[in-house]
Amino acid sequence: MSIEKIIIDKLIILPPDKQQEALDFVEFLLAKMQKQEFSAQQIKSGVSALTLAQEYVGCVEAASDLSTNKDYMNGSDS
Repeated sequence: MSIEKIIIDKLIILPPDKQQEALDFVEFLLAKMQKQEFSAQQIKSGVSALTLAQEYVGCVEAASDLSTNKDYMNGSDS
């Protein structure tokens, strides 16, 4: 008997609320598997952190050189 047939036979005898729990668990396992596959694809393809964050580059306005405020080196917070 195949594993699928065993699961179905056992699932059929469960009450509806337990069948829903089983479905939720199966969907959780599928999502977990897809997340792992996506991570593995990114590692294989050599995607850089910059590439993943590209949409956020330049979204914050600031001075071109953030080291221009030297007051913090004198212990001043302002």
